[in-house]
Amino acid sequence: MSSASQPILSQSPQAVAHLRFARIGPRKLRRVADAVRGMSVHEALVLLRFSGVEAAVPLAKLIQSAVANAVNNQQLDASSLYLHRLTVDGGPGGRFTKRLDPRAQGRAAFKRKRMSHVTVVVGYGPLRSRSRRSGASVVKG
Repeated sequence: MSSASQPILSQSPQAVAHLRFARIGPRKLRRVADAVRGMSVHEALVLLRFSGVEAAVPLAKLIQSAVANAVNNQQLDASSLYLHRLTVDGGPGGRFTKRLDPRAQGRAAFKRKRMSHVTVVVGYGPLRSRSRRSGASVVKG
């Protein structure tokens, strides 16, 4: 097998967890993801637990799953893990979960119930310095 067909592995061991078809919109999840991106796993879980935002619940479960994957599959130490990558992508927004909204004069309009795909990668040490993005607040309001 040639070296060109092998995947490029990073220097530090990492573990991945995916959440697919989450029934919450990507904009709501990105707001929370921007707030915890680059943090240590412990800090991120504490922030998500006390944030009071509904989008924090599936994200916290996904981070815990990534930590479990790191401990069980890669034999990493859970206390020194950081969030290396946290991406929120749009799922099939409206193709599968269309709902009808009644309108005037007997008409109907579609409501598109959006879905999300989330990927979390955890590994040792902070990847780079964290830069805060605007709008990365998780305070409910």
